[in-house]
Amino acid sequence: MTSPLDEALLRSLTPNVLGILVRRGADFAAAEDAVQDALVEAVRVWPADPPRDPKGWLVTVAWRRFLDATRSDAARRRREDLLDEEPPPGPAQAADDTLQLYFLCAHPSLTPSSAVALTLRAVGGLTTRQIAQAYLVPETTMAQRISRAKRTVSGVRLGRPGDVATVLRVLYLVFNEGYSGDVDLAAEAIRLTRQLAAAIDHPEVAGLLALMLLHHARRAGRTKPDGSLVPLAEQDRGLWDTASIAEGVEILQAALARDRLGEFQAQAAIAALHADAPTADETDWVQIVEWYDELIRLTDSPVVRLNRAVAVGEADGPRAGLAALAGLDDSLPRHTAVAAHLHERDGDLATAARLYVEAADRALNLAERAHLTRQAARLNAVLRR
Repeated sequence: MTSPLDEALLRSLTPNVLGILVRRGADFAAAEDAVQDALVEAVRVWPADPPRDPKGWLVTVAWRRFLDATRSDAARRRREDLLDEEPPPGPAQAADDTLQLYFLCAHPSLTPSSAVALTLRAVGGLTTRQIAQAYLVPETTMAQRISRAKRTVSGVRLGRPGDVATVLRVLYLVFNEGYSGDVDLAAEAIRLTRQLAAAIDHPEVAGLLALMLLHHARRAGRTKPDGSLVPLAEQDRGLWDTASIAEGVEILQAALARDRLGEFQAQAAIAALHADAPTADETDWVQIVEWYDELIRLTDSPVVRLNRAVAVGEADGPRAGLAALAGLDDSLPRHTAVAAHLHERDGDLATAARLYVEAADRALNLAERAHLTRQAARLNAVLRR
């Protein structure tokens, strides 16, 4: 036990030490707990080894206790968010842990929406409220979705091999949500993909990062001040972010040089060709068609074939584009809009106007519906002259 004099000293120093921790940024409750821990340690240590600077000793120990508690709480919250069991013992680098969190949150047993929510919560550090606002759902609904996702992966241990392709699909889903509420999901997806690229050396991770940067670079030109959509050909290219374009192209070139082509690298190459053209008329559509052919070889996706038909229409004329479109299922999203565009370029304004109306009825969001409706109205006004 300490002497009465030592106990008095401790009591006199306590408010000063507490004040120092609070000024350093600790909240009052956490700082007070840390100071109490330091006092207990002082009672144990000081009789045998009294410090030269009692106040400095208490501040140092209390601050360390505060940091330890903060780290412990953060680690506990992350563990609770991700799994009920502790990871296997043994040393692990922080980058490896981060990578395993990506794999865990994109676990194949999760639905895409649950994987996205869990990734934003556990890896992105967003609150449940922020994620709910971004996806325009009640906070309770998002909390239930995240809780179900956590239960689903509760038995999965960190350290198991993960599927990079699944992680990339989840991040791409986040990116395509764009902006909603007080969270910019496109920017958040770029941040997370940068983090993933730092943790894993994989050309498709680099390809996705390049694709995101190249698409995001055009963001300022995509809409008018009233929120209406501006087609790529009509965008003010002076509004594009040239620094992001340059970074995206550099990352893409390094990835392509590794000669391990994947779908995100091919998509990024198409985006780079659009970004590289000084004007819409100078776009290298022939190369774009070639990259779409590569994408079809990699994915055989109907959506890719639909986009290829647009590129063919620009490279070889609208009738060639319509021929490429003919073999595709007309229930595909944007199929009718693409057909309308190609018929307009071919001079068949009546058919194009009718198809624009049909496309507007099938549009997936209000901005797209309004754009297609304006296109139909524009052509109908020409036809009435």
